[in-house]
Amino acid sequence: MKLKCLIDECLSPTLVKIAVEKGYVASTCLRDRGWLGLTDPQLVRRAIADDHTIVTRNCIDFRGPRRGQPAGLLQREPIHAGFIGLVSARRMTQQLQAYLFEVALDNVDATNELINKALEVWEKHDGTVEIFAYDIPVPSSTKTISSVDNIDRSPAKAASGRLD
Repeated sequence: MKLKCLIDECLSPTLVKIAVEKGYVASTCLRDRGWLGLTDPQLVRRAIADDHTIVTRNCIDFRGPRRGQPAGLLQREPIHAGFIGLVSARRMTQQLQAYLFEVALDNVDATNELINKALEVWEKHDGTVEIFAYDIPVPSSTKTISSVDNIDRSPAKAASGRLD
């Protein structure tokens, strides 16, 4: 099963285009599905029913207060299509969302799926980016996949709407 992203309403619907351009053509967003205003538990039910991977900034509600610890909505589900969390210590602009989402998609493994897995991309205050992958609902060790330094935030990149 190839990854099908479901972009939460707390993120820009333009992320769907990025997913489609990277080959995840069945990706969509809450707005386009007419699902704006769903509660998080309702979102989880819809995502599971349609085999969608949830993409959100709202990591705590889906994974719990700490990565890899039992809590959160997806910890209660025996099987799901995964979760991608985008987090920044700074203001989450549309351009930053796009950059972090591209980093996340570039780090989905060769199976192109995240069944019972979470992938979080964190931008720290200094602009470095860390990627965390872990099992959910079965807690296991969280590992940092990589750290990206010196993100190019030049005006030319910003004007293009992409910061890759």
